[in-house]
Formats: sequence, structure tokens, C-alpha cells
Amino acid sequence: MKAGCRYISFLFLTAALSAPAAIVTRGASQDEHHDEHHDQKRVYDRDHKDYHNWDDNEDRYYHQYYTENHKEYRDYSKLKSKDQSAYWKWRHEHGDDHH
Repeated sequence: MKAGCRYISFLFLTAALSAPAAIVTRGASQDEHHDEHHDQKRVYDRDHKDYHNWDDNEDRYYHQYYTENHKEYRDYSKLKSKDQSAYWKWRHEHGDDHH
């Protein structure tokens, strides 16, 4: 009888200790999936005092800005602050529904 009780206790203890590990593993996997689809950065526009999500949509506008202004393309992060401000001024004038 003692052996049977120990065996049942062992099973319950194993189940109790395994459950949190399974939950953590599942949660991490969902977070990784979430991050893959929402890998974007936020950029602050000092002149207009607002933030913009830099996503595929914003990237299209940024390329459009260079095309319309006949400028040589440069990565936004490498622009001088006055050039970044010029982009956001243009962007606010050429906004979409949520800007």
C-alpha cells in the first residue's frame, strides 16, 4: 500500500512540476510569432510632436518623397535632423487616413 501511495504521489508531483514548463514554452512560441509580424519601430517627429510607426506603409511614403523631390535615396536613420524634419513636413502634407 505504501508503494502505491508513493507512486501516485510521484505522478501528481511530476504533473504539477511539468505544467508550468509547458505553459511557459507555449507562451514563448506565441510571443515569437507575434514579434515576427509586428517588427516595426516608432519614430518621433520633433516639429509636429508626434510618433509615427515605421512600417511598410511608411517606407512606401518615404520612397515616394525621394521620387517626387528628385533626391538621391538615403536611409532615414542616416539623415541629418533638418532633413528628417523636411520629410515629416512633407509627410504631414501628404498624409493618409490615419495621419
